Amino acid sequence: MYMGIDQYGTTYHDLKHPRKDLMERLGYKSAHKMYIGEDTPKHIGYVIGRHWVTIYQVKPWEKP
Repeated sequence: MYMGIDQYGTTYHDLKHPRKDLMERLGYKSAHKMYIGEDTPKHIGYVIGRHWVTIYQVKPWEKP
């Protein structure tokens, strides 16, 4: 499961397929990959319309 946070602080929960789910929720038909880093860029999210959404993987927290 994934979640996203855009530059305005809006959160998007329960993203099974982040790109597809975000485009449906935001009402857009295209998305561009968002990268961070210059030497070895890493794909960290998507730019969809005016939203720059950083994607996070959500894992269950289990304490041993």
